Amino acid sequence: MSDKSFFYKFNEAKENSRVVLIPFITAGFPDKKRFWEELEELDENGADIIEIGVPFSDPVADGPVIEAASLKALQEGVDISYILDGLSQRKFNSSLVLMGYFNPFYKYGLNRLIEDCFKVGVKGLIIPDLPLEEYQRYFPKQSKVSYIPLIGLNTSLKRMEDYAKLNPPFVYLVSVLGITGNELSIEDSLFSSLEKIKKIFSCPVVLGFGLSNPTQIKPLISFIDGVVFGTSLLRFLNNGGKSREFLQKWKT
Repeated sequence: MSDKSFFYKFNEAKENSRVVLIPFITAGFPDKKRFWEELEELDENGADIIEIGVPFSDPVADGPVIEAASLKALQEGVDISYILDGLSQRKFNSSLVLMGYFNPFYKYGLNRLIEDCFKVGVKGLIIPDLPLEEYQRYFPKQSKVSYIPLIGLNTSLKRMEDYAKLNPPFVYLVSVLGITGNELSIEDSLFSSLEKIKKIFSCPVVLGFGLSNPTQIKPLISFIDGVVFGTSLLRFLNNGGKSREFLQKWKT
């Protein structure tokens, strides 16, 4: 089931000739108190959708910056309950997505996870290490929380077609063959993947991994509907910056 709030976010951005802005921030980062302050700043300063990273001890898709943030958050006791309890006490204009690995979600309880996410306004889940077949095995066909597939540069056409059958609210293209934090490289393989995705999926396409400034996406602007930035935001916050300052340069 695709949540209508995603549709409205992408539609509003399109009407204003811009891409949807999707910052990623690890829950509990830079610390447990400041995390909520930064989340509210992101919400108030132009984030259309916010990805909240669920800390995990072995984040295989993440680079050193996000991995370090995740491990620090775990040491401070950050878990899914901390995230959902905090969200239950706040209201956001941005659509919220949880990005996390399957083990913590499974441990929490998948039916419980869906119900609790729905109650606090989490609209979608991104699970990098859960294959499509396993998602279909463990999650109900009609879920209150949308599944958002990750597509790689090496994802086959058949695989894309299978993901498209799920009718996701948007699809997330991983721009590099590797982990987060690797610099985006504009190559033929990226254009080729975007062309295929646009033909197969009827939903918006967002680009993530390796994005740090708006100039990077200029050659791709006709192919994408949104951008995800995580490592560059966390690095900025780690150096004493504020979320509103980081978002300002993207609001062009």
